[in-house]
Amino acid sequence: QLVESGGGSVQAGGSLRLSCEGSGFTDSNYCMGWFRQAPGKQREGVAYMNGHGRINYAESVKGRFTFYKDDVKKTLSLQMTRLQPEDTAMYYCAASGILNCLLKDIAAPRFSGQGTQVTVS
Repeated sequence: QLVESGGGSVQAGGSLRLSCEGSGFTDSNYCMGWFRQAPGKQREGVAYMNGHGRINYAESVKGRFTFYKDDVKKTLSLQMTRLQPEDTAMYYCAASGILNCLLKDIAAPRFSGQGTQVTVS
């Protein structure tokens, strides 16, 4: 129901923009955002918008990543700048039914896409 695109390989300091689209943009999916998972590591919520329209970011990406949601086009975007090797992971677009969601909720979503790989060297 969600499809990500825009991943790739970049050098440290570079930028990428991830996009997400699909049929998961429904009224009951109050919280939508992104989580990532690196090999051998736990999922980490990256950025999301809750049911009140508030956007939150993980501390590790604040000031570098920007979250966008377009309710007309039914898309999410994640503009990532000043990428670092520790940002290397599979990035997933996700949806949660929790109105006042937190980062942990977007990392354990109702459903998510197949992911797009981001590699920073």
